[in-house]
Amino acid sequence: MQKKSIYPYWALLPALFVFTLFSIVPLLASLVFSFSDWNIGRFYTPEFRGLGNYVTLLQDPVFLRSLLNTFLFAICTTVLKTVGGLVLALLLVRKIPANGVLRTIYYAPCVLSVTVVGVLFKAILAKTGLLNNALAGLGMGSEPVDWLAHYGTAIGSVILIESWMWAGFNMFIFLSALQAVPKDYYEYASIEGASPWARFKNITLPLIAPSFTVVITLGISGGLKVFDIIYVITNGGPGFDTQVLSTYVYQSFSLGFLGESSAGSVVLCAIVMLISFLLNRILVAREVEA
Repeated sequence: MQKKSIYPYWALLPALFVFTLFSIVPLLASLVFSFSDWNIGRFYTPEFRGLGNYVTLLQDPVFLRSLLNTFLFAICTTVLKTVGGLVLALLLVRKIPANGVLRTIYYAPCVLSVTVVGVLFKAILAKTGLLNNALAGLGMGSEPVDWLAHYGTAIGSVILIESWMWAGFNMFIFLSALQAVPKDYYEYASIEGASPWARFKNITLPLIAPSFTVVITLGISGGLKVFDIIYVITNGGPGFDTQVLSTYVYQSFSLGFLGESSAGSVVLCAIVMLISFLLNRILVAREVEA
């Protein structure tokens, strides 16, 4: 007897149509136009340019700076969000007073609007903002600092803000994994005299390895595609110091360099897909070994 599916295949057609229209078609269009000299002056008559746009990108110091900033942002935020989420999960997996309230508080930032968060922190980090006033009140700031006017403090600020926003999201992923670990393992390890660090290293970490795969993959892919928090807080400034690939493509498109911006978006897409695929394969393999 042939087993029938609960849902007929034609039920997938609306979803496939929407996905194709808004994802596949724009991706293919960007790929085609990335090989042309399409710009605002030749909007209806683009000509084939070959790899010219890609060569132009590799010769553009702003693009190279954007590429470096993108990798720096992705790596730093992933590390901070992973470590922060794990620490919060280890603290809140225990039964402590106000456990539910604390979980809600730490999770709340990731549901806030990025625009609201950006405007809030721009006010806090301004030269006359809350941070400088607080430091002056503590006698630690002799001269106000414009935190978003220098590369080190600007890129560091957006990295910390992004990590603060999403550490709570990772916390819940780790919490789910920690709660699924059988308590018998810990009881047996305690009887054998294993230290807390040994229990964490040999029991907790191997058994929650799949959650690391999810958290790290999402963190890296999200960090590589970052746009909103950079755009709202620094807009790529000061100058082009905090420019990332997404803001570079956006500004290039806004200036009318449509072919070059298409090439930039293709490069970004290729980087995200390649790194996410390789990272997922490596982490899944380590899960099996663990």
